[in-house]
Amino acid sequence: MLAYSYSRYGSPDVLEQVTLPTPTPQPNEVLVKIHATTVSAGDWRARSLTMPKGLGFMGRLVFGITGPRKPVLGTEFSGVVAAVGSEVTSYQPGDEVIGFPGASFGAHAEFITMPSDGKLVRKPDNISFEQAAAIPFGGTTAYDFLVNKAKLQPGTKVLINGASGSVGSACVQIAKHLGAHVTAVCSAKNAQMVTGLGADQVIDYQTQNVITDGMLYDTVVDAVGTLPWAQARHALRPGGQMVLIAGKTSDMLFGSLKARLAGKRLIGGVASERREIIEAVTQLAAQGIFQPVIDRNYPFDEMKAAHAHVDTGHKCGNVVISMT
Repeated sequence: MLAYSYSRYGSPDVLEQVTLPTPTPQPNEVLVKIHATTVSAGDWRARSLTMPKGLGFMGRLVFGITGPRKPVLGTEFSGVVAAVGSEVTSYQPGDEVIGFPGASFGAHAEFITMPSDGKLVRKPDNISFEQAAAIPFGGTTAYDFLVNKAKLQPGTKVLINGASGSVGSACVQIAKHLGAHVTAVCSAKNAQMVTGLGADQVIDYQTQNVITDGMLYDTVVDAVGTLPWAQARHALRPGGQMVLIAGKTSDMLFGSLKARLAGKRLIGGVASERREIIEAVTQLAAQGIFQPVIDRNYPFDEMKAAHAHVDTGHKCGNVVISMT
């Protein structure tokens, strides 16, 4: 099978298209022929080893000290089951599925194996393979932080920083589904898009102050790491909460304590990749409540160009790779 592999950290040029043996499913696994995948922020971070200041060594511990531990990137995919292991009864060849290998990677290839009881769900018929591939990374992050961790309630006033990205655009839609009043922070060129997703108000960070005197929110969400606690705290009402999906190292380590001292709350950590969360966001997508935003769609042979676009830091939603 064809795949993209890398043996050192760096720019998209470290990626090479290679031929690898097609994997054989174990008794409890399914083999999936991938139809679409994405280049996510997770792929960018693992390939470039770009980490928050002070976490460089931690990044090497996670991804590989001397070189990449997982040479084939790709955190999410959609495709068709090609074969099943001898113990698998829940899937059969021909089933259309969505998979989320997440930190295990491996989706930048023509085939992948996944545990049949793992992070794999059926693809709804009314969702294209390209849309389906863009569901897991942004959708599960937004759902886990807003629903499970922050427990967002109807009527909550929410500020979402980085509202046009993969995670941010999912946050806008899920927050609106939960009944929140959403103020989205993005550039002016993406304002119409996030308004279309349900945002009640848009702040252009290039020309307006994100933190405005007198404007207080129940919840502030930072999806891109550009709104540190030192600023965000001034936008929170007493008892309010900050949802730190990405941020400064000091906020990740000590933000919870700093928030408590200020009579507020900071929610951080890592998003769960549990199967039931993937199922929940997939159902929201099937119902038209959550629609993954697709910025660009590249053919498999243009994987390096897709990575280069993600490297700019200005993608809008998801960058999808079509295998067929």
